[in-house]
Amino acid sequence: MGGSALQESQVLPEELKRVLRRERYQLVGEHSAVKKCRWLHNSLLGGEACYKNKFYGINSWRCLQMTPSVAHCTLRCRFCWRVQSEDIHLPFNETAMDAWDDPSSIVEGAIEAQKRILSGYKAHALVSSERYSEAIEPKHAAISLAGEPALYPDLNGLVREFHSRDFTTFIVTNGTVPERIEKLEREPTQFYVSVCASSEASFLKVCKPQIAGAWQKLNKTLDLLSSLSCPTVMRLTLARDVNLSDAEGYAKLIEKANPTYVEPKAYVYVGMSRLRLRFENMPTHKEIREFGERLCTLTGYQMIDESKSSRVVLLSRLKKAIRLI
Repeated sequence: MGGSALQESQVLPEELKRVLRRERYQLVGEHSAVKKCRWLHNSLLGGEACYKNKFYGINSWRCLQMTPSVAHCTLRCRFCWRVQSEDIHLPFNETAMDAWDDPSSIVEGAIEAQKRILSGYKAHALVSSERYSEAIEPKHAAISLAGEPALYPDLNGLVREFHSRDFTTFIVTNGTVPERIEKLEREPTQFYVSVCASSEASFLKVCKPQIAGAWQKLNKTLDLLSSLSCPTVMRLTLARDVNLSDAEGYAKLIEKANPTYVEPKAYVYVGMSRLRLRFENMPTHKEIREFGERLCTLTGYQMIDESKSSRVVLLSRLKKAIRLI
């Protein structure tokens, strides 16, 4: 059942909604959400911007971090900040959307939610009127906040709706819904696949798939990357003593997908991940950089940029990243 807003109780249980609100998610419609990240806050106050600003030119103060599937995902990754049903002992079907809102209502609701989030900054002494005016007119949508966006049936329509409003878009998927990628008629500005294990055995342990054949589905998505015309990214979220190992295995997956970029990035000890991992699982930038250098040796990619504050390095066959703004 799609095309219109649904009654509130049909999709997300009330207890889950209360938890999400406590986690400072702005709920949009029945299954979508927006949340402010610290880089939006920092950049509004004239401080450092997100690594996506440094790498790709995205203005962090104009970035809308959202998801059309705040509680729906095919994986229960140990390092994920998402509220998972087992975290709150609430039985809930996380792997399928039986009903959904239409793209235009999601986008409109997300923009309004962003304006609510930003309303308190208008009178802030460190926020310039010019930057505030730009911030309340967001121009980039990071479709990546939580959950698996490819579970939303009209992902094409969502990208089309954002683009019709002159947004640039990033889609971040875990790769386990390749059929949605195959039918992606309207490509985002940039397309990410999160690859957080180097082998099927590690994938089962680290990512805890909730659907059959998830590793094979991920590999099918990696095979599809070369068919996309937009820049593509393999993002490796790496946690010490969890999946920060086997560079050779990751290198084989990189060679299979041949993405425009690879982003080895440190796990961050935030959100609900603190129920599953420890602070000590968060790697240093030095560890991430060394792992990235090892991947370069194995794949022929070069390290073309890095962000120490975000503990991420950027690998590519290009000499420098494509600026998206």
